[in-house]
Amino acid sequence: MLGGAGNNSFEIEYVNTLAKGMEALDDESFDLVLLDLQLPDSEGLGTFSELHERYPLIPIIVLTGTSDEDLALKAVQLGAQDYLIKGEVDVTQLKRSIKYALERQRDLNNRKSIEKALFEEKERLSVTLSSIGDGVIATDTEGSVVLINRIAERLTGWSHAEAVGKFIEDVFFIVNVESGEREASPVSKAINANNVVGLESGTVLITKGREGCRYVSASSSPIRDRDGIIIGVVLVFRDITELKKLEEELLKVQKLESIGVLAGGVAHDFNNLLTSIMGNISLSSLPDISDEKVKQRLFHALKACHMAKDLSSQLLTFSKGGALENRTVMSLEKVIRETANFTMSGSNIDFNFVVGENLWTVEIDEGQISQVISNMLINAAQAMTNEGKITIKIENAEARKEKGIPLDDGKYVKTTITDEGIGIPKEYLSRIFDPYFTTKQTGNGLGLSTSYSIIKKHGGYITVQSELHIGTKFVIYLPAKGRHVRAEAKSDQPIKRGRGRVLIMDDKIEVREAAGEMLRHIGYEVEFARDGSEALRHYKRAKMEGEPFDTVIMDLTVPGGMGGKEAIEKLLLFDPGVKAIVSSGYSSDPVLEKYRKYGFKGVLPKPYEMGKLSDVLYGVLAESN
Repeated sequence: MLGGAGNNSFEIEYVNTLAKGMEALDDESFDLVLLDLQLPDSEGLGTFSELHERYPLIPIIVLTGTSDEDLALKAVQLGAQDYLIKGEVDVTQLKRSIKYALERQRDLNNRKSIEKALFEEKERLSVTLSSIGDGVIATDTEGSVVLINRIAERLTGWSHAEAVGKFIEDVFFIVNVESGEREASPVSKAINANNVVGLESGTVLITKGREGCRYVSASSSPIRDRDGIIIGVVLVFRDITELKKLEEELLKVQKLESIGVLAGGVAHDFNNLLTSIMGNISLSSLPDISDEKVKQRLFHALKACHMAKDLSSQLLTFSKGGALENRTVMSLEKVIRETANFTMSGSNIDFNFVVGENLWTVEIDEGQISQVISNMLINAAQAMTNEGKITIKIENAEARKEKGIPLDDGKYVKTTITDEGIGIPKEYLSRIFDPYFTTKQTGNGLGLSTSYSIIKKHGGYITVQSELHIGTKFVIYLPAKGRHVRAEAKSDQPIKRGRGRVLIMDDKIEVREAAGEMLRHIGYEVEFARDGSEALRHYKRAKMEGEPFDTVIMDLTVPGGMGGKEAIEKLLLFDPGVKAIVSSGYSSDPVLEKYRKYGFKGVLPKPYEMGKLSDVLYGVLAESN
């Protein structure tokens, strides 16, 4: 019935029992089985079930003499390709049934092969994602999570089962540590940019349930199909908390090294200034000197004191920094000029400043940028063995015009520092910003790596060009913030006379006496206290006697006694209207920066002279009146 030539011919092997059929199927390969349900050693649906379970990939057509619709339906439900009845089917129907059965089975086998390949590929992907050390999250174009690996589970606190189907913003909850504001979705940023995008510096990942946080770096990239259409986004991120801690330690270590280099120059300048002060005061005390000469000598001594104050202020500025908590919009030219004068104290280095017109302002941590400029200048000076000329050029720049520099679009203030030193070999240029890399016999190789880190935190960029025996050029880009400002010119403050009772609290008798004499000279009555406790007693007594103090000037730090911060709290409880001025030699103390928050009405940084003292006092009393 099935023999003959042509495309529909078949090779057929006959067996008369189920057992012999299984032996044949074990020994040879067959494309299809025609099965009778009534065999000497097996009958009914059990015959089909046993054969199908053992050989699930071979199509089976039931060809039997039993005409039973229920039986036929059950056989097909169990997996039979067809149910034919002997005597009711002709050769054409049989061949057609065989042909369709083979095609269906072929399609099924192909589908299973594809499914197997997909399963194996998925397993390989799963193993790969589990093996890499970075967190990986994949989303669809709507931002719903479709995949999250084991590292990402640990970093976010979300399990795969919990995360899948959630929006990426819920699972990958990120905040800018400086502003405290939530960061935009990295998925939408990648789709909008149609390219790989990274996170802002200082991004913190908040774990599930807000139970913890960690610094992370990340990049997100669109996933495209074969036609280039975006079908999702993959986010890869890593925990850099320990790296951040290491950077902070590097900053501390490098700062110590820089201060060590600066110490000689600072001591040199201070000794010169002290020589001027002591010499002029000694001359003014001579018995035969005229009053006019005394005034002249004291004027020169005061001028030297101002210079010493500026030097002290620079040292405090350099010591500040760490986290970017002290960003201020300011003139970069002013910071660079002051840092250059401070850093090169006592050296034979000559400076050539080239400053562009209408420089834009920058928003910076003054202490950290001062440290960067100081590092650059120290390197330049050492390369020139402390002799020669350094050119510092400051100008406005736009990212689109700076070829080959990886800057975000926008405006920048560009600083170029060029020396005439020995230069850096080409093979070292790519490594000079690496921590601990140095070609010098002294130093720990942290200066440039620290500088690179600081500039990057500010959203800027630093690059270097160098030629042996010609010199080196460092170029620093910092994002511009706004319109240009002119550096404030220093001028002598006029002395403002006044009236009233002033209580001065300071642990140093020299400060009390000098401040008292200045205040009496401009019209005020003065009393003194050595610490906060004594100031409280004097203030309460004067209030009760009907002769209250109009204002109190309090030293912030009193070793072994109550300082100004604690004293103002107690004074405010007694008299909420107290007009207190805080004074300290620690100009970077947060109480001085935010004095009103602590209850003070004015601030008077040490050292100060009569003009500054009278101006602050006049302002506080005028404001209250």
